[in-house]
Amino acid sequence: MPLAEERSDAELLEAVADGDRRALEQLYRRHAPWLTARLQRRCSDPGVVDEVMQDCFVAAWRSAGRYDGRGEVGAWLWGIAVRRLVDAVRRSPRPAASLLEVPEAHDLVGSAEEQVLVGLEHGELGPALDRLSPELRAVVRATVLDGLTTREAGRLLGIPAGTVKTRMMRARAQLREDLA
Repeated sequence: MPLAEERSDAELLEAVADGDRRALEQLYRRHAPWLTARLQRRCSDPGVVDEVMQDCFVAAWRSAGRYDGRGEVGAWLWGIAVRRLVDAVRRSPRPAASLLEVPEAHDLVGSAEEQVLVGLEHGELGPALDRLSPELRAVVRATVLDGLTTREAGRLLGIPAGTVKTRMMRARAQLREDLA
């Protein structure tokens, strides 16, 4: 059996599913730095980022047997981490504001990201994304929803950056057609 350092992410995850703590440690050493950096871009609270990282790898430990082998292990871990971040942000208490500081409802404007997420949950965008092929959907999620660059998305998905660009162009065209 190859050393943990020599095993692929998929092999490590398979070993994690069999209860190998050393494989989980190796997976953590490989992926925690970039996961932490990506989470820090989305959340400025280091305590929340640390909590999310811990939750992410606990979830990976518990659900490693459910990994279906499709896609990159890094993308699977990122999916867990980003869902844990959303959950943590939703759970966190919001600071109380005085009545004088509360803006009028018509003055509130959601961020572009919030508008996209609302569209995914309650609009036509979610079903339109579901109609994309898995390859196109993965590129849209990586670049638009996760905010990765073309190069980062390619690395994460295991495809060349040019393929990411091509798939994104095809996805945009199909989404325009579906949403028109």
